[in-house]
Amino acid sequence: MAPKMTALLSALLLAAVGVDAQMQVDLDKPSSIKSAAKTIAANLYSFYHGAEPGQTPGILPGPPPGGPYYWWQAGAMWGTYVDYWFYTGDDTYNKEATRSMLFQAEPPVNAYMPVNWTASLGNDDQGFWGMAALLAAEVNFPNPPADQPQWLALAQAVFNTQVARWETQDCGGGLRWQVEHTNNGYDYKNTIANAVFMNIASRLARYTGNATYGEWATRTWDWLHALKYIDENYNVIDGGHIPYNCTDLNPVQFSANAAMLVHAAAVMYNYTEGQTQEKWRGHVTGLVNRTIEFFFPEGIMVERACELEDRVQCNTDQHSFKGYMHRSLATVAVLAPFTFDTIVQTLRTSTEGAVSSCKSDGTCGFRWNTGSYDNDVAAGPAGQEMSALAALSTMLINQQKVLNGPLTNMTGGTSKGDPNAGQRYTGLSPLKPITTADKAGAGIVTILVLASFLGSVVWMGMGWSES
Repeated sequence: MAPKMTALLSALLLAAVGVDAQMQVDLDKPSSIKSAAKTIAANLYSFYHGAEPGQTPGILPGPPPGGPYYWWQAGAMWGTYVDYWFYTGDDTYNKEATRSMLFQAEPPVNAYMPVNWTASLGNDDQGFWGMAALLAAEVNFPNPPADQPQWLALAQAVFNTQVARWETQDCGGGLRWQVEHTNNGYDYKNTIANAVFMNIASRLARYTGNATYGEWATRTWDWLHALKYIDENYNVIDGGHIPYNCTDLNPVQFSANAAMLVHAAAVMYNYTEGQTQEKWRGHVTGLVNRTIEFFFPEGIMVERACELEDRVQCNTDQHSFKGYMHRSLATVAVLAPFTFDTIVQTLRTSTEGAVSSCKSDGTCGFRWNTGSYDNDVAAGPAGQEMSALAALSTMLINQQKVLNGPLTNMTGGTSKGDPNAGQRYTGLSPLKPITTADKAGAGIVTILVLASFLGSVVWMGMGWSES
């Protein structure tokens, strides 16, 4: 064979091997982590087309059959990019993240309730966008132009519109899964909708110092605990249906539920003092221990509800959950320092597994405990990329700006708020303190549960998805 032909074939062979080669990252070197994260961030962005002419800013392709992704997952993606910027300093995606989070807020209410998505709008969906905006405030993500809604105000708008939907006539309180009564799941009061609400409330309390937000966070926790959505061993289950007074408990455990709650509990621990703080310390300890025990067998994260030993039956939504867990636990480690060593070691081992699932070009798999890329793309690959990006980003936790904790308006946070945000359009009343009657409502939940538990109830499984 001619020398030139031999050289050409060798080059092609090396190129082919390079494409399938496993990603190599030194987790002890920030430069190596940042380089790998940059590669994965670019891969994730390749699935987004909202910046292209004629496309809608802010969303991933969907919903089915137009694409695999529902509206909420793009909000989670932009939150991942905000964290990516915070940990790595790479501002490549900042401009589009800002444009997207402002566009999808949709004026005049600016509360992430766009008309085009009402057919599948859940309280959790709205909340994921609100959490992304709140994160932007907490890390001093560049503020929008002065004539546009601000990060803190956007999160407050989400909170205010959800407070208006909290109801006590069914199951003694809580938010329904879906916003519109015509949506499948409207009769389901599930953990994720309420955990996201608590997450936003607790973080608003800490950021603004307004105790009413903290009271709502506590009220939500007490309601979830009274219904045994959080049990005595800190298992976090999925929810129950209104026709059964929320007693037909769906025992499945999804990591997103636990992630939102452990984050919120850590915020409340950090925000409170004295005996109240000790109470939250106990909740944080219980949730961290059980979460790691259940979702990190052998130290590597597994989505236990659907990622089985012999098969994966996770839907598109569930393919992104690992990223939320890694990001939440990293924040918990900072806000509740007594958890730091345990969490960071767990996240490191799990991230090693995540990296082993990635190819050198930044294509990452879903299973992190097999040691190689798993070719799992059936449910859409954006969730896998988000999770791997989150895992790598949070390995940069030892920077002082991270260890200082999320900012507040007293510690350098610059985002401007509006306590009445979201109310001008909906006609809601101004934010009111919780009354004695409100507090009593949560206390009678257990009585309602016992009174309504007549005979056996049929367990009704709910897939964590709009579909």
